[in-house]
Amino acid sequence: MTTEKESTPVVTVEELGKHVDRVVELRGWLYNKRSSGKIRFLEVRDGTGIAQAVMVKNELPAEVFDRYDLLTQESSLIVRGRVRADSRAPGGFELALTDIEIVQIAHDYPITPKEHGIEFLMDHRHLWLRSRRQHAILRIRSEVVKAARDWLDDHGFILIDAPILTPNAVEGTTTLFETDYFGEKAYLTQSGQLYMEAAAMAHGKVYCFGPTFRAEKSKTRRHLTEFWMLEPEMAYADLEENMRVQEELVSYIVQRVLERRRRELAMLERDISKLEKITPPFPRLSYDEAVELVNQAGEVLAWGDDLGAPHETIISQRYEKPVFVHRYPAQAKAFYMKPDPERPEVVLCADLLAPEGYGEIIGGGQRIDDYDLLLSRLEQHKLPVEVYQWYLDLRRYGSVPHSGFGLGIERTVAWICGLPHVREAIPFPRMLNRLRP
Repeated sequence: MTTEKESTPVVTVEELGKHVDRVVELRGWLYNKRSSGKIRFLEVRDGTGIAQAVMVKNELPAEVFDRYDLLTQESSLIVRGRVRADSRAPGGFELALTDIEIVQIAHDYPITPKEHGIEFLMDHRHLWLRSRRQHAILRIRSEVVKAARDWLDDHGFILIDAPILTPNAVEGTTTLFETDYFGEKAYLTQSGQLYMEAAAMAHGKVYCFGPTFRAEKSKTRRHLTEFWMLEPEMAYADLEENMRVQEELVSYIVQRVLERRRRELAMLERDISKLEKITPPFPRLSYDEAVELVNQAGEVLAWGDDLGAPHETIISQRYEKPVFVHRYPAQAKAFYMKPDPERPEVVLCADLLAPEGYGEIIGGGQRIDDYDLLLSRLEQHKLPVEVYQWYLDLRRYGSVPHSGFGLGIERTVAWICGLPHVREAIPFPRMLNRLRP
């Protein structure tokens, strides 16, 4: 014989709207509770959202109604009740509760509704993830990643996984995390780019997605020591094509978040009117023009220096869309950047700066495709040629013009969500002073 409990469908908060006037079961945790006379309210979260469950004293057995008093913040529970539409309830639907099953009572939950300092919250990051704000941010992050991969997959790019342990630097030898590899030096990857260049010569258009590591002693709001990058690479693509792909990809990501995560953006009180303007094409600014703009704003930037966070902020605050800054001096960029044939002191590269002062979210450019030039650049940068021999091989066997870029997930999420710091854009941030939890 089938019992009522066995026949009750198990649903999520997101699905409540599909079950109006039906009795359902919801499994989750107590986010909050309050009472008003003979009516009591439970806010139940289940990972997809938060729903209100209403308890009316004269409609419930006494033992069920009394379980309210036992429940504490973040206790795990299973509730059953009839779904009804109510515009005042979170999400527009609530549960007229008929039964509560307590799974576990949480005692002395450390993150209370009062204000907490950021270091306290970071120490309890494993619990802070449950809050409304952090929940919304990470759902947007998930959408950003899926949207980016969907766009690339739909435009002929092949996913190729790059190694995490590497024998060589990509971005500079001073920011490497070194480890012992059976008696040989190895490093945590700074980027999958070099491997994607090899893969592009096999598949044409490729990308990798994974964690990257930079041993930078930086405490700015834009820096993490471990972050995630999406790195496409394209054979037979020049700088102009590279920028076109970037603006189409970034625009798609933003519009997809607006389409599917509007509720989360509202929870973060994000001004979506600014995001709705993110459509191609994006403005383009030469490095020379950027230097002039920065200096006119009162910030000192000498020609030849790379843009720092204050410079990027000045530039990005001038535009409603992301802006490309292209053709940096060769001395400010990595060894593999291709010189501009019409002006060899600058290279065919571009950084994409997000608006509203968020700064760089993408770095990329056209790669050197000439063997002799790449060899000389390795020597100029005092890099061990023998370690890069495989990379040089790509210029010996069927070299072609090629370009690529790296999109930082955390910086992109921080911009889309309007966050003051990238530490909230990743589940468990790694920073100069933080390795735990």
